[in-house]
Amino acid sequence: MSKLIVVDTNVFVSAIKGTKGASRAVIVACLQGHYQPLMSNALLGEYEELMAREALFANCLLDAAERNKLLNAFLSVCRWRHIYYIWRPNLIDEADNHLIELAIAGGAEYLVTYNRRDFQNAQLRFPQLQIIEPKQLLQEN
Repeated sequence: MSKLIVVDTNVFVSAIKGTKGASRAVIVACLQGHYQPLMSNALLGEYEELMAREALFANCLLDAAERNKLLNAFLSVCRWRHIYYIWRPNLIDEADNHLIELAIAGGAEYLVTYNRRDFQNAQLRFPQLQIIEPKQLLQEN
């Protein structure tokens, strides 16, 4: 059975912009079924907003159509979760709270992000959820 994870947008963007690396390996592993990524309406909105920023991908090897094709492939392997209870861990960046909510609602073991520091000092703690970088995820599994 695949481990349930939440993939922060910064990991996906890094995978698109780089030609190799841990973020790319995580996305490939998701597409191959080694991990089961979770998705929600809020996270999809964040992905779509970032994908529309042409300046963000100015030096990217993939054009807009290819990036959207990759996003659609990623979304096709995601398990969708609706958030019924709002868990406000009151993170430094309010916009990151929805990632914790998705992880808890979906029973994720890992939240994969390059912004681990943003998830520290939350008022609510969820010991069953590990917040790790892509390289750590790959090393643990």
